[in-house]
Amino acid sequence: MSTKYFLPDSDLFGKRFLAAGPAWGYALGGAPNPSEFNQGSRGRSLVKPVPVSIEMKAILTIEQLEELLSEPAKPVVESMRRLAGDIILLGVGGKIGPSLARMARRASDLAGVARRVIGVSRFSDSNEEDRLRAHGIETFRCDLLDEAAVARLPMVPNVIYLAGLKFGSTDQAAGTWAMNAYLPGVVCRKYRSSRIVAFSTGAVYGLTTVAGGGSRETDSPQPVGEYAMSCLGRERMFEYFSRAWNIPTVLIRLFYACELRYGVLVDLARKIVAGEPIDLAMGYFNIIWQGDNNAMTLLAFEQVTSPPFVINVTGPEILSVREVSETMGRLLGKRPLFRGTELETSCLGRASKAHKLFGLPRVSAGQLMEWVADWVKRGGENLGKPTHFEVRDGRY
Repeated sequence: MSTKYFLPDSDLFGKRFLAAGPAWGYALGGAPNPSEFNQGSRGRSLVKPVPVSIEMKAILTIEQLEELLSEPAKPVVESMRRLAGDIILLGVGGKIGPSLARMARRASDLAGVARRVIGVSRFSDSNEEDRLRAHGIETFRCDLLDEAAVARLPMVPNVIYLAGLKFGSTDQAAGTWAMNAYLPGVVCRKYRSSRIVAFSTGAVYGLTTVAGGGSRETDSPQPVGEYAMSCLGRERMFEYFSRAWNIPTVLIRLFYACELRYGVLVDLARKIVAGEPIDLAMGYFNIIWQGDNNAMTLLAFEQVTSPPFVINVTGPEILSVREVSETMGRLLGKRPLFRGTELETSCLGRASKAHKLFGLPRVSAGQLMEWVADWVKRGGENLGKPTHFEVRDGRY
């Protein structure tokens, strides 16, 4: 029996939906059958296998993974052809930055556009800087909280803002606010003549009921904890300077990018293998393949406005921790252990606006589950950066 998932009701999903099952692909069927709903779901049952956009049995090497994460689809190539000027990524050394920078480089090259793609970071891992340079990305070492150092960075018309502090934020509250809420003002002052696509987080919404289908961009933020509050502060600073100086900006509220070395699925798989109990209190979640997140980020340059354009980015599925864990347990050959029970609320986003503008993700949750289970089972590399998605009180 395949794992069931559900979607918020939406016209977007009448034609195409990718989820888990024997072929890891399902489309929405006809009239909903209440017996097929997930607990608390208002979505329709998933039936009728359909082909997925990226279908691959396993990803065997880091090189293969990096190629797939940075592979630009045709819409991204066309968008990079239309975009004028160089691109700079501030905070490129994190989990998302390297593959995003590579996609920007590859898409620009395929588009026949001669542009600089520049990555800025402290580069505590010098190997990461070397890898970026090997792929044609210029690098600058910079502590972004050093205003004088930021002032020396090259002027570039297109800025991707990736900087932020999450883990350890409870014990470093002042530093968290400096990085997440003060730094945007420094960046806006430097790049007041540029377009800015800035990452935020779905954590600014707080928790929402599963039956509601996830937080919408029009919902009022209700952040819980220092980290989420400081991230809302980041958004407010970008909004203030966007309005004051007419800076065209997009704010991306991301719900859990995932690849094979980190992400919610990796966290679950590693707990299953280790025999550690999985907490069910945060019983549901969204994810998006990081390659699809990269693509939507680059496409977002065509949506910049003043005041900022706010958009949720995640996959179309609402996933059950229990059911995903059971499915992955079968793939891993080990039964998961659980603790507690599902509560009525979780951190969930509805990304129908992004899917309408950018298209649905090319990689389904089901395909990603297969990839992650195989990778973890074979002892593939792990970044050692758990998401702590199960945290409900905002203390990271």
